Amino acid sequence: MQHPNARLSIYQRRLIVDRVASGWSVTRAARAAGVSRQTASKWVNRFRRSGPDALRDASSRPLHTRPRVGRDVVKRVVKARLRFRRGPHYLGWQLGLPGSTVHVVLCRLGLNRLQCPEREKTVRYEWPEPGDLVHLDIKRLGRIGEGGGHRVLGWAAKHRHSGIGWDFVHIAIDDYSRLAYAEVCPDEKADTTVAFTGRALDFFEGAGIQVRRILTDNGSAYCSFAFRDLLAERGISMRKTRPYRPQTNGKAEAFVKIVSNEWAYGRAYQNTQERTDRLGPFLRYYNLYRPHGGIGGQQPISRVRA
Repeated sequence: MQHPNARLSIYQRRLIVDRVASGWSVTRAARAAGVSRQTASKWVNRFRRSGPDALRDASSRPLHTRPRVGRDVVKRVVKARLRFRRGPHYLGWQLGLPGSTVHVVLCRLGLNRLQCPEREKTVRYEWPEPGDLVHLDIKRLGRIGEGGGHRVLGWAAKHRHSGIGWDFVHIAIDDYSRLAYAEVCPDEKADTTVAFTGRALDFFEGAGIQVRRILTDNGSAYCSFAFRDLLAERGISMRKTRPYRPQTNGKAEAFVKIVSNEWAYGRAYQNTQERTDRLGPFLRYYNLYRPHGGIGGQQPISRVRA
C-alpha cells in the first residue's frame, strides 16, 4: 500500500535507481525527482540489497516487541488484586513485579478500576395523607462572629471565632407533603426540644394538618419523659429509627441537606444573627415556591391544599 503522503511512487523510485545505474550521480537523480539526496540514496541502497521488492513501503510493525506477561503472573496479579484491593504500586511491591506490569495486566482484564461494593437496595415509602407521619431532627451549626467567618474573610480567618459555640437548628417535616418548619435554638436539651415540637405541631395545625405520628432518632431529648408526655397529650404516637440507620429518617436528613446547602451555607453572613434572620424567608420560599424533587417538582404547600 502506497503511503498517502509519499513524494515518490514505486515507479519514481525505480526511475531513480535506473538513472544512478546508468551513470547519474545520486545528487543529480534526487534533484530531478524533487527529493533530498538522503531519500534517493536510501532507495538506491535498498534496491542493491534486496532487489525490486525493496522499493515497496515496508511494514511499520516493530521488529521486536516485548513478550506478553505469562499466564502464571497474570493469575498472581488477579488474586492479589481481589485480596488486597489496592493499586498497581502496592501490588507490585507484594508480588515483586514492576508497577507498570501490574497496571498493564489490570487494564487488559478490566480490573484497573475498583468496583464499589454492592449497595443495599433503597426502600422508598410515602404515607398517603399529610400528618400521617412527621419527621424530627436537629442540625448543629457553628456560630459566626462579628465581621463574618472564613467565607467573608478567607481561610486565614477560619479559626478566628473558634470556641464561640454552636446553634442548633430543630426541624420538622411532613412525610407526604414535605411541608417543613424549623427554628434556630441555643441547645438540644429536652426542654428546648419539647418547646420546639409544640410550636411545630401548632404550625402544622395552622396549615390544616393533624399530626398523627412522629418519627425521631434515639437522641436523649427525644427519649425524655417530657417529650413522651407532650405526644401523649396531643394523641400522637411515637416512632423511633433503627440505631445507626439514619436513612430510616431519610426525609429529615434530606431536608437537613437542603437547609445546609441553600440557607446555612448558601451565602456569606456577617454574623450569626444575620443567618438566623434569613431562616424565616427561606422557609417561606421552600414551602410556597420551591419545586421539590421528591414530589415531582411540586411545591409542598400544593400537596397540602390538594
